[in-house]
Amino acid sequence: MKAQMLFVCNNCNKPLPKWMGKCPGCGEWGTVAEKTVAPKGALFRIGEDAEGAAIRPITDIETDEKPRTKTGMQELDRVLGGGLVRRSLALVGGDPGIGKSTLLMQALARVAESGERALYISGEESAEQLKLRADRLGIRSPNFLALVENELETILNYIDQSDCSVIVLDSVQAVYSKHIESLAGGVQQIRHVAGKILEYIKRSQAACFLVGHVTKEGVLAGPQLLTHMVDTVLHFEGERNHPYRILRALKNRFGSVSEIGVFEMGEHGLNEVNNPSEFFLSERPSNVSGSVVTALVEGSRPILAEVQALVTGPTPGQGRRTCLGIDPQRVALALAVIEKKLGIALFDYDIFLNAVGGVKATAPAVDLAIVAAVLSSFRDVPFPAQSLIFGEIGLSGEVRSVSRASARINEAMRLGFSRIILPKANINVAVPQDVTLVSVSRLDELMEAAFDVGS
Repeated sequence: MKAQMLFVCNNCNKPLPKWMGKCPGCGEWGTVAEKTVAPKGALFRIGEDAEGAAIRPITDIETDEKPRTKTGMQELDRVLGGGLVRRSLALVGGDPGIGKSTLLMQALARVAESGERALYISGEESAEQLKLRADRLGIRSPNFLALVENELETILNYIDQSDCSVIVLDSVQAVYSKHIESLAGGVQQIRHVAGKILEYIKRSQAACFLVGHVTKEGVLAGPQLLTHMVDTVLHFEGERNHPYRILRALKNRFGSVSEIGVFEMGEHGLNEVNNPSEFFLSERPSNVSGSVVTALVEGSRPILAEVQALVTGPTPGQGRRTCLGIDPQRVALALAVIEKKLGIALFDYDIFLNAVGGVKATAPAVDLAIVAAVLSSFRDVPFPAQSLIFGEIGLSGEVRSVSRASARINEAMRLGFSRIILPKANINVAVPQDVTLVSVSRLDELMEAAFDVGS
């Protein structure tokens, strides 16, 4: 069957009968273009051949004795759910220059050092450029193989000959198939390339990382189908001007999506941060207003983070609200409860909130920390030293319990916090005599517990 020409939206991949200035599917302007569409059924197939495709009880399906391959980087293995699952395909995205290639080269180097063969395929850099990065990262293992190629059919031939356990393709947007009549990076090319890689991986014993570009909005470029095809979607994020990097799982068929891995970019590559709490609190100022420490839970790991607030004003008209790393909806809820239940008018004050270190403090347990930081800055009174706070706030001003309170408390005690303000429903936790638990059930009780004043 011959390929056919259709009009397709480059943003949402919606097929259209004719060209349109505005896509009726996603509402974007100027995204509809004429595309060459491969014939139906020609994308990829992952079914087994011959008798292997027969229907059988799930209890009769055999599994590998070694289902996961350790990358040797604990933070990466944690996000993956314990290591790379064989026959799996993972998509890694992030801003340009954030360190995606560095992370994956270091992971492949650890795999190669363990005796497994690893292959790094670059469609964007020359062999000399790869060698320069490898020298900077200290990669010396002969099991680390490199290939510079961007034609899909040639890549698949080399992969078949290499017998590697882990493969990295950098990047999926740079690879093209000679059977698709469009430029590399287009919707049809990305979908076809990813489909053929997936078809190969599912029939092999290898695991594969695909590096993906992101758009200016911060989402993975290419058709949305790409994220549905792969088994795992990882996002590598951070600020170029700061050394910290955070790896998050946005999708994971073999593990939790709430785990994070923390890295620090150094002169010779990425260093794992095995104790994120100390890392995020290392530069916290002492005895200043608007600074509060709270306890988050990311997957199985409790993490302490600093929440900062700056309240200035009053100003003419409605005050500004700026949030970095904190859910603006939770901030709006907290400010509304402060005004209603504590009688403190903040509508004409500029309020800036920041979760320091690149942490995403969006869980309900950060509510009390938001309120405490705002009140501390508003009154210009420092939050008590060696104190930590967590809890959820309801619309009527009540303080609700949060999950895994004991894990949060243990992490706080490990880092030397001796006074913990928490919901009354979470008070039943055994602690040493030198640690004080202060329970609050209503927002007005927080004023007395944190600042020694009534509402």
